[in-house]
Amino acid sequence: MEQELTKETASYLESFERFDSQAQQPAWLRALRQAGISSFRKQGFPTLRDEDWRFTNVAPITRLPLQSVLEAPPDSIAVEALKQAPFKGLPGVRLVFVDGHFSAGLSTRRSLPAGVTVLNLAAALAGDSAILEKHLGRYAQSQGNAFAALNQAFFMDGAFIHVPAGIEVADPVQLVFISSAESAGAAVHPRNLIITGAGSRVTVVESYLSSRNGAYLTNAVTELIAGENSRVELLKFQDEAGDAFHLATIHGQFSRASSVKVHSFALGARLSRTHIRATLAGEGLECILNGLYLTRNEQLADHHMIVEHAEPHCASHEYFNGILDDKSKGVFHGRIYVHQTAQKTDAKQTNKNLLLSDDATVDTKPQLEIYADDVKCTHGATVGQLNTEAIFYLRSRGLGVETARQMLIHAFAGEIIERVGCEPAREELDKIVWNRLENNLHLTEKK
Repeated sequence: MEQELTKETASYLESFERFDSQAQQPAWLRALRQAGISSFRKQGFPTLRDEDWRFTNVAPITRLPLQSVLEAPPDSIAVEALKQAPFKGLPGVRLVFVDGHFSAGLSTRRSLPAGVTVLNLAAALAGDSAILEKHLGRYAQSQGNAFAALNQAFFMDGAFIHVPAGIEVADPVQLVFISSAESAGAAVHPRNLIITGAGSRVTVVESYLSSRNGAYLTNAVTELIAGENSRVELLKFQDEAGDAFHLATIHGQFSRASSVKVHSFALGARLSRTHIRATLAGEGLECILNGLYLTRNEQLADHHMIVEHAEPHCASHEYFNGILDDKSKGVFHGRIYVHQTAQKTDAKQTNKNLLLSDDATVDTKPQLEIYADDVKCTHGATVGQLNTEAIFYLRSRGLGVETARQMLIHAFAGEIIERVGCEPAREELDKIVWNRLENNLHLTEKK
């Protein structure tokens, strides 16, 4: 049912008409964009009346004068942010995007195995785009996700990664997105497509950062296609400006006997939401979805997740931990859907939350929807504060209260960090979390 056309929706429709008329693009891409804007028109922006959004109010985003950043800023504006970026010491190829535009000058090229493609999406579309026509926009669903629909309509660039069958990419591939916008309403729509062939291996690290503070919008979509018996790890790290808004969608299609890990680390932004949907489309595969959110002040971090078991003998394990301080808020909504044909499913879903303040809140809703009768599925959620007995035990061993609290919280975060397979990235994440804990004034207060 088409939603009533609001002022905010109408503004985007007008912007799309101008954008679409000026873009040089093949017919199939224009049709994809038009399908995206049509989907957005039908549903409009979500409200608190929508079940999937009832804990996350996006009204502050809809009130912004949202305008896509059409021109690339100078590289110099992002140099300092890149110097301070996490994972800067990782080996391998690094693609850098500033306000959604690819920066060749800031990117780092390295030799890759024969046949492997790591390009910015705009360059890939300008070349032989047959593989893009086959896959781009075929997995990320715009229905029920207005922001994914907007991305489909307005994306200009992002990353295209293709690893052919039987190829291993030893070093991680980095995608770094830096926002430099100061004006309220500046919007970027990065689009990433990752395709791995049968028996291939690759690790991809996405980072979303900022060089300035502003009420801008990052609206990213990543489509991940894992081939048979492939080994894929995707790590998304978000630490955007304190006034920014970050909406992200990760849609994965995983094939038989593949092993896929997807991690989401949410540390920044005024409001962030990561929507993960994984379709387990082949027998005997394993999928791990793993996430950590650290919030403070009045931040809101939302993870919305759907794992669809479509074939038998598959395993999925979802682990999400939140550490919340001040008046911040965490939201977790996870659903495991098991089709009737997906016998011998092994699925587990866990959400744990640690409140460092009496004013911090969490809304958590793990769900199971099972239509098969031979499965092993569990789910659960916890919300609580630091264990006073554990603090007392550590203090009795000579540790100060601040160190004791930091150690316990670090261990809580470590449950998530230790599942990251890429060792250099795992070590960097561990340092980042520890530094955040050391700088937390609440933890250094005398108790």
